[in-house]
Amino acid sequence: MAAPVGDFDAENQFIQRKTSVYTNSDGKQETAPVVDAGGDLEGAEEKDEGTQARDTFNKRLRVVVLIALAALILGWWISSTILTATRGQWVVQTFFAWFFLLIIAFRFIPNSVVTEPIAAVWVPCVQVPWYKLPRTARLSIGWLCLLGIVFGSAFGFPLTGNSNYGNRAISVLGLFVFQCSFYLCSTNRSAICWPIVIVGLFLQQTIALFVLKTGAGFSFFKYIADLADDFLSQADVGAEFFFDAATIAKGWFFVNVLSAVIFFIATIQMLYYLGVMQWMVKGFAWFFFKLMNAASPWVGQGESACLVKPYVDIMTPSELHLVMTSGFSTISGSVLTAYIALGVPPQNLITSSVMSIPASIAISKMRIPEVDEPVTRGRIVVDRGDAGKNQPVNALHAFSLGGLFGLSVAGQILTNVLTILSLVATINAVLTWVGRGFGIHQLTLQLVLGYIGYPIAFFLGVPTAEILRVSQLLATKLIENEFAAYLELSSIQASSNPLSQRAFTIASYSLCGFANLGSLGIQIGVLGALAPSQGKVIAKLATSAMICGFISTLQTAGIAGMLV
Repeated sequence: MAAPVGDFDAENQFIQRKTSVYTNSDGKQETAPVVDAGGDLEGAEEKDEGTQARDTFNKRLRVVVLIALAALILGWWISSTILTATRGQWVVQTFFAWFFLLIIAFRFIPNSVVTEPIAAVWVPCVQVPWYKLPRTARLSIGWLCLLGIVFGSAFGFPLTGNSNYGNRAISVLGLFVFQCSFYLCSTNRSAICWPIVIVGLFLQQTIALFVLKTGAGFSFFKYIADLADDFLSQADVGAEFFFDAATIAKGWFFVNVLSAVIFFIATIQMLYYLGVMQWMVKGFAWFFFKLMNAASPWVGQGESACLVKPYVDIMTPSELHLVMTSGFSTISGSVLTAYIALGVPPQNLITSSVMSIPASIAISKMRIPEVDEPVTRGRIVVDRGDAGKNQPVNALHAFSLGGLFGLSVAGQILTNVLTILSLVATINAVLTWVGRGFGIHQLTLQLVLGYIGYPIAFFLGVPTAEILRVSQLLATKLIENEFAAYLELSSIQASSNPLSQRAFTIASYSLCGFANLGSLGIQIGVLGALAPSQGKVIAKLATSAMICGFISTLQTAGIAGMLV
């Protein structure tokens, strides 16, 4: 009878080699290895017993720690709800307390306790009847629902400000034109998954209605943005140690943004070691797989891309394009306060960023449809930390290694931003020199793209007299960055000839995104550092993703134009 595989592996793993002397055919003495397996197997068994005992102790200790932590959270929730000083925030405190309590509870309770009763109702009553319908019928119902919410949003609410139904109709037409353009530019039209497109556009409209037409929606997303801003601002404490408070207050990119990147990545690395990020990413992946059949959850620009660090190396080109598109179409909480300080309504910023998430998924999957089988489709399995000699031994070590990796990412961001912006300045200098020969003294990329973007601004529903000014703002955002564009918008609104309320609203939405040439360098630098083996694919897809992210933000602005 053959020995069990496990015993054979143990014997080979723990075997020790000794040497003996023998005489070869030439009469010379040489040494040869001699295998002594008896005592070694006993040592291996003792080692296995010790490992099992240690694992058992760690499991029991983990249970005790989790129960103690749950008791502490429950006590904090009761105390904060009773105390007068914190009673006013009971909704937020209850949400976070029970969120973490449920996470701890489901470490011991199988998910089937919740999923099986839901599936028992959902599958026979909804899923089975729905998929019995022909595919053309399902798609027809989806398109009708989408058209219903689009036209209902555009013409079902009263007019505000200087808007008219003609402007809203142009915004609807623009949405149609954008989708047709992406269909015509698709790399594989026959592979487009139309349910993803329909659900993505439907979610974009739904979020717009929820945030723009309800106070609860705006308050909810405003609170999330404030939390993100507060968290990233903690990096200023560490940066102040090396510089000073006056330097931090200046908001320099090199100091404030890059320190936030390093701190954020270090925190994410620690959370991966603790298993928290695996749980969150798995939840997002399950949600988007069930809702849109998309394997990858949305991520944002720069530091946010590190949320899915372990998966970048195994992503398909379609997934990589989606990651970059979603990053280009949103902003982060770290810059939200700066834009608000420039006079941009926070409601517009938050709504635009959130609405662009499903739009980026729909647009990206039209531009580059999925033709491969994603490894992570519907399931996420990641170990704690990277295997190898640099594998963290505890949470603090993981945090430290994450900081070192964050420093590498920050260096690549700095290098790519510096070189791309310098290249743009060089091109503008050449264009200006050439333009003087034709009597044009300020020929730049911004000016050229401003005129090229005239029809784009028209399809957003901007009033005719203000189209050129809005299109030039879009060019400034694309060539320089959204901060420069918002500065220009702020100066226009402070001048004697400001934009109308409708044009200002559409402009504030359309500028809210990281799609610019500087961010192109950031995306290539960050994702290239996360997955060096995917460097060529990332560089090839980056420009397409930037354009898709740019149009995604414009599409959000057009939808906002339907509601104002």
